[in-house]
Amino acid sequence: MPFRLLVPFGLLCVLLPLHHGAPGPDGTAPDPAHYRTPILTCLDPATGLPAEIRERVKAMFYHAYDSYLENAFPYDELRPLTCDGHDTWGSFSLTLIDALDTLLILGNVSEFQRVVEVLQDNVDFDIDVNASVFETNIRAFQTPTGMPYGTVNLLHGVNPGETPVTCTAGIGTFIVEFATLSSLTGDPVFEEVARVALMRLWESRSDIGLVGNHIDVLTGKWVAQDAGIGAGVDSYFEYLVKGAILLQDKKLMAMFLEYNKAIRNYTHFDDWYLWVQMYKGTVSMPVFQSLEAYWPGLQSLIGDIDNAMRTFLNYYTVWKQFGGLPEFYNIPQGYTVEKREGYPLRPELIESAMYLYRATGDPTLLELGRDAVESIEKISKVECGFATIKDLRDHKLDNRMESFFLAETVKYLYLLFDPTNFIHNNGSTFDAVITPYGECILGAGGYIFNTEAHPIDPAALHCCRRLKEEQWEVEDLMREFYSLKRNRSRFQKKTMSSGPWEPPAGPEPPSSPENHDQAREKSAKQKIPLLSCPSQPFTSKLALLGQVFLDSS
Repeated sequence: MPFRLLVPFGLLCVLLPLHHGAPGPDGTAPDPAHYRTPILTCLDPATGLPAEIRERVKAMFYHAYDSYLENAFPYDELRPLTCDGHDTWGSFSLTLIDALDTLLILGNVSEFQRVVEVLQDNVDFDIDVNASVFETNIRAFQTPTGMPYGTVNLLHGVNPGETPVTCTAGIGTFIVEFATLSSLTGDPVFEEVARVALMRLWESRSDIGLVGNHIDVLTGKWVAQDAGIGAGVDSYFEYLVKGAILLQDKKLMAMFLEYNKAIRNYTHFDDWYLWVQMYKGTVSMPVFQSLEAYWPGLQSLIGDIDNAMRTFLNYYTVWKQFGGLPEFYNIPQGYTVEKREGYPLRPELIESAMYLYRATGDPTLLELGRDAVESIEKISKVECGFATIKDLRDHKLDNRMESFFLAETVKYLYLLFDPTNFIHNNGSTFDAVITPYGECILGAGGYIFNTEAHPIDPAALHCCRRLKEEQWEVEDLMREFYSLKRNRSRFQKKTMSSGPWEPPAGPEPPSSPENHDQAREKSAKQKIPLLSCPSQPFTSKLALLGQVFLDSS
């Protein structure tokens, strides 16, 4: 059906057909009626993008969010078919935590503030619960290799008898959050342990430059030797790139680019990425996993747009075939893999569409967003939220709505159709904040999303890091001052100064050995390289094409 133009109320409206379903290997196709009905798309005159789709995405969020609050809180997740809740990753209201910054992106500041207070008053992490280290991103790095266990008890630590076998992503997905935590707290230990874990994986790669899927964190031996870009490995590569951008760390980017060469040499075929044996490079699984759909977005962050678009279009053909991405897709057969036919409303392909649309403006990427809204609403929407699609062949549903639906899927969809959102700031606007230690720049753009789509402002991170180090210097000076004051108290009068305190001129008397130890400890903490807050050249580059270290201009 050709498109038709209408002009109601000053809006440019287009009647567009949705894509038809592609046949399966037996020549049959799933009923495509749910996603090929033509829809009326009205363009926002200010942005030129479909305004009504953005509002539908917002409505999707609140249908799921309100259902969680009414039926599932304080449990981790909503069960949409039975309208109740259950705990999954740690029993700390995970869906509410995951949805928090989506509220801000949708512009609901008052609800954001209310939820922050609710979480502060009600969430307790000192509980006797076994939690995934990857999913909760908290502790457990005390191993001979420096690579963390996969599971930890939040109250007691690592349980006796806990398996030392951990997936690669579970080891290499900490640098973004832990470096941020070090900046906010002034304690470098978080970033240090995350860097050690990254380096141990780097040192464990095979002679042909690949890493496997699971490794023993006590011995450093690979247990699962399948190499690819999908489940079990994915966010390790993601965090090398995002950690490099966030921390302006060329070493992390160089590590990723070396991996990228090996991945292209051994796993890349016809713009698909297969699974291979990490030591030999021979194909072990000719499948596409839905979790791999983040890869085109990651390629866009290093400026590899052409390859990213070709791979994205391959993945999009799978979406059009089923109205969603099955967990596993057999590439030679062109169909789902048995027992992996489901789609739990994952965000990865939508995430890549958002990044690539920011880089290219290609309308094909908006088509994916539109198709995603149609499919999810028609197949997955139920009275109490949105349900996981258990089988894309017949659209049977499962009684689960994972927290990433609100944290990632809806967020990336909304940002795809909201080009003026503050997240997309290219550095042209910012907030200058005056602090006791000087001026800081905040909100200048270049936000880094962690693997659960929670944005981190790099300007705030570097500003906080600078302030913490200056604070350490002030604390050291104050200790010296009070030590001096105690030693001379019987000979000096106390005076008050109307201005800020300044250290006494001339050589300082020696302080106690305890103070020397503290000063050495603080000095050690100050070895982290600093960036000047007002100078943020990386923000506009990231927002435009992501060519952070490859751009020679």
